[in-house]
Amino acid sequence: MSTDASTQESIKAEHRRELRSYYWGFAGAVVLTAFSFLAAIWQPFGPFVAYCGLGVFAVAQILVHFRCFLHIDLSSQKREDLQLLLFTAMIIFIMVAGTVWILGSLMDRMM
Repeated sequence: MSTDASTQESIKAEHRRELRSYYWGFAGAVVLTAFSFLAAIWQPFGPFVAYCGLGVFAVAQILVHFRCFLHIDLSSQKREDLQLLLFTAMIIFIMVAGTVWILGSLMDRMM
């Protein structure tokens, strides 16, 4: 009977830990989104700094989503998921870079 109680307690603790991760992720996403909007609207240090800030906020938001919502981290258990995401990002980058390269070449030929 005590193993059932300890199992239930560990399940409850895991549930609380997961909810805490979701709450932190939501708060982080809201804060990063608000900062992104403020940087885009006000541009306090000029457009170049605003664009750089937007890039930093975008990467930070991606990391928050991976960590808090998708539960992707550097542990050995999640390594396969991380490798799958990195491979997908590499394939998308190759496709986008190839498209930009071909369209740039076509633009040069048309001019």
